[in-house]
Amino acid sequence: MRDLPLIALYAAAGTAVVGAAGGLVLAAVRRRSVAVSLAVLIAVTVGAMLAGTLSVAWAMFLSAHDLAVVVTVGLVGALASTITALLLGRWVIGAHRALERSARALGQGGAFAAPAAPMPAELASLARELADTSERLATSRERERALESSRRELVAWISHDLRSPLAGLRAMAEALEDGIAEDPDRYHRQIRGEVERLSAMVGDLFELSRIQAGSLALSPTRMSVYDLISDAIAGADPLAKECGVLLADRGVEPVPVEVDGKEMSRVLANLLVNAIRHTPADGTVAVAASRRADSVVLSVTDGCGGISERDLPRVFDTGWRGTDARTPPAGAGLGLAIVRGIVEAHAGRTGVHNVPGGCRFEVILPAAV
Repeated sequence: MRDLPLIALYAAAGTAVVGAAGGLVLAAVRRRSVAVSLAVLIAVTVGAMLAGTLSVAWAMFLSAHDLAVVVTVGLVGALASTITALLLGRWVIGAHRALERSARALGQGGAFAAPAAPMPAELASLARELADTSERLATSRERERALESSRRELVAWISHDLRSPLAGLRAMAEALEDGIAEDPDRYHRQIRGEVERLSAMVGDLFELSRIQAGSLALSPTRMSVYDLISDAIAGADPLAKECGVLLADRGVEPVPVEVDGKEMSRVLANLLVNAIRHTPADGTVAVAASRRADSVVLSVTDGCGGISERDLPRVFDTGWRGTDARTPPAGAGLGLAIVRGIVEAHAGRTGVHNVPGGCRFEVILPAAV
């Protein structure tokens, strides 16, 4: 037992030399394949064992036969360990290359498909993360394509809607300038009407740009939805009477909300104007509000005849107008996009679904505490 510290000292000296050399080699090959690192690790492990054994054998003056036996056993173990390390490295490299090919396809705009071959737990976890990232990228690309399509439609509609009134304004101005207008007062009224229409369009564009830029400043205050809806109905009543549409109250609960009164009034006004314009004469536009769990639901139901299921997901997109039957004579399809932007700025959400004879637009807001 008294020799054990001395044996440990000699073994430590031998293994320290091999360990130091192995550390230098690992540092030199750290950029190489993992199979090389595994082979070096096995070589260092076996070499350290042999170095320690040889140091102790030299110090203890073991017989040559016993020393040869120990060295032979060590070398056989080293050979088996090295083969196992190379096989393991080859498996890891194969899994890495398969994962690399799948990741390359993802980088080139395709979808990521995890390799079917078994992989180490770390690479399998990385493959799952890449698959989740691929799904999110696909959703993002689809949303980007939809937004780009909406932008193109918006530019086309704005160009069309600006060209027509500008041409009319130019013609009326030239007629007034040349003195050939039979009724100058009527021309002046028409010019004023067209200017107001263009001003409203520019105002919608400015409001939408603020919403999309995230610079919409809100001043929320606590108020009752009953007051909001009453003011909105009063503001839309002249248009409803002009179009022969009845505005009906289908149950408005006086529940409190914390919203920007001006912006939320614009939301309700846009929904009511949209509903009135798409409801035939003698039709009804119904307004309702109720509390649902921790939310307040405001709804506007029209008699438009419904929206095709294909178009329902795009109703609140910028520039969407739907079919010709639903296209208003004025506007650029910005009203509902503004509605969604304002509602989302209030941490709410919008929705639309068909009902018998028409469709129902919903604004869902957090209830006031």
